Amino acid sequence: MVIFEHFKCPLHRYTFSVTPVRHWVERHGEGRVLNLFAGPTALALDETRNDLDPEMPADYHLDALELLRGWQGEPFHTILLDPPYAYRKSMELYKGLVCSPFRQLKDELPRCLYPGGKVITFGYHSIFMGAGRQFGLEKVALFSHGGAIHDTISTIERYRPR
Repeated sequence: MVIFEHFKCPLHRYTFSVTPVRHWVERHGEGRVLNLFAGPTALALDETRNDLDPEMPADYHLDALELLRGWQGEPFHTILLDPPYAYRKSMELYKGLVCSPFRQLKDELPRCLYPGGKVITFGYHSIFMGAGRQFGLEKVALFSHGGAIHDTISTIERYRPR
């Protein structure tokens, strides 16, 4: 059964700086966490942080796809995907830094994730890893920002390789 949760909260360009979002992620993050698009907000998790912007506090400053393809370390229990949700958003809010093609990112994630691990994604649209990549949907959260502002949709999926 998929669980649905709803929260009303402000919108901020750095998703995890919004208290209800940050607390929700901290409740659902398990074990070692890879935050691929970290931004400025450190989470109260065992977090490995990556952000393409060299001015952000992060362990790595690599394109997310480059980091995933080159990862030689221990797999993660949770991977957070909170990229800029649109090309326009990248141009206006993130110094024109654009993330890798999202489909390619999703294809690389299982290699860096323990079996039974989870991926938590954020976007303006529902984004799924999907059954084809051997993930099962567990939870959907809707973060409503009010007015004419896009809601933020988050999904939690568990990796269940056969």
